[in-house]
Amino acid sequence: MRVVVALGGNALLRRGQKLTDKNQRKNVGIACDQLAPIALEHELVVSHGNGPQVGLLALQGGTVPGVPPSSLDVLGAETQGMIGYMVEQELGNRLPVERPLATLLTMIEVDPNDPAFENPTKPIGPFYDREQALALVEKRGWTFMSDGDAYRRVVPSPRPKRIFELRPIRWMLEHGAVVICAGGGGIPTMFDAKGSLVGVEAVIDKDHASGLLSIGLNADFFVMATDADGVYLDWKLSTQRAIDHAHPDALLAVQDDFPEGSMGPKIVAACEFALATGNPAAIGALSDVGHMLNRAAGTIVTTETTGITYRDA
Repeated sequence: MRVVVALGGNALLRRGQKLTDKNQRKNVGIACDQLAPIALEHELVVSHGNGPQVGLLALQGGTVPGVPPSSLDVLGAETQGMIGYMVEQELGNRLPVERPLATLLTMIEVDPNDPAFENPTKPIGPFYDREQALALVEKRGWTFMSDGDAYRRVVPSPRPKRIFELRPIRWMLEHGAVVICAGGGGIPTMFDAKGSLVGVEAVIDKDHASGLLSIGLNADFFVMATDADGVYLDWKLSTQRAIDHAHPDALLAVQDDFPEGSMGPKIVAACEFALATGNPAAIGALSDVGHMLNRAAGTIVTTETTGITYRDA
């Protein structure tokens, strides 16, 4: 079975943790404890987020006089290499030495006319209090949105159109490799007026990119591992309900109930994958990845069911 697992931000950094190599490696190790058994039984492709990492690099940029900060596409490439290195090493330590692993820098095409460029929604970087955020608006011209009692920088997040490295990814899978790719949603690129491929000042949503990757690879199962044990309607209200199984059409009918900056992209990605391939997608906790493949945990999005069923029904 060909499985794509998209690791959420909690797989690399938990809320409130400092963005240190030690913390990230520890969390990556926990994620790889769950991924290794899957890699032993199935073809495995791993994607991951990069919001905290790319945001920190952007914050550090421009601090050297006379040296302008790097653009977000370049910073995205840097985080692909850094995070891919940690995942590859930690997963390799849990697999037989003869099992090949590969981290692939992945470029993804976006539409220069995507309306997301006029409406930044993708949160990146650390959390700030109000005074810190206002100071960065004044100094850097950044855009912020509230996240609970804190604030985070938001940037454009255009929808992915095409993954340029699909052929080498397929080739590596066919030769037995575990592939780590499309990290951070991929490196955002587009064709300019001259037909040249150029980088874009944006961060593609990891779930949308992973969904497109899963469709392109005709994966048998697409898993989005996050810090919640599934999808809930009426989240944090007295009427909240945990979704067990859902048909994509039924879930898309209530997608407006889910925040664009968190669960919303996961809902859309899961539904698009299930409709395009006829295969199931799952959203749930990292610790339940193995159980989700057996449809025994998380929220399963599948065309094999009708409507929406709930765990407590």
